[in-house]
Amino acid sequence: MDTQTREFRAEAKFQRVSPQKARLVLDLIKGRGVEEALHTVAFAKKAVAPLVEKVLRSAVQNANHLSQEQGLDVDLDNLFVKRAVANEGPRMKRIRPAPMGRAYRYQRRLSHIQIALAERAQADHLVHRVDDAPAGEEPVKPAKKTAGRQAPAKKAAHKPAKKAAAHKPAKKAAAKKSAKKK
Repeated sequence: MDTQTREFRAEAKFQRVSPQKARLVLDLIKGRGVEEALHTVAFAKKAVAPLVEKVLRSAVQNANHLSQEQGLDVDLDNLFVKRAVANEGPRMKRIRPAPMGRAYRYQRRLSHIQIALAERAQADHLVHRVDDAPAGEEPVKPAKKTAGRQAPAKKAAHKPAKKAAAHKPAKKAAAKKSAKKK
């Protein structure tokens, strides 16, 4: 069964947010279903959340459009966030006035936000439950794995006897000065 899962992407380039701040929101939605991801982003208290929501909705619309255009059978309710990344874009160099006629340089960071959606594989044919056994047949229960596991052998308690260290008194600094030379 070598079916290739189709990916639907959306990308927002040159966004005025640092990649580090965008990743905080993107990490919240990785691996989640589209509906759950949209709810998560809607209630996130970060300033970049509306932008991430816009890119996520765009990816869903791309999936919808491509499925209609190419005749693919894509269930939009079965989509999940496969990949959500914020890559670094170019930096804008800026100058801020400083005391005594100096200038401090700083950088405005830009980011490229990418979200890729994919359809979850139907795992119904892979899962065999005990309840699903046909009538008249005994349910098949999975065997326990015992081949790889063995009880750890008890190690002999062989510890060398510690020698009682002779406690040496700390040396005292010479309090007397050497005799003066004449």
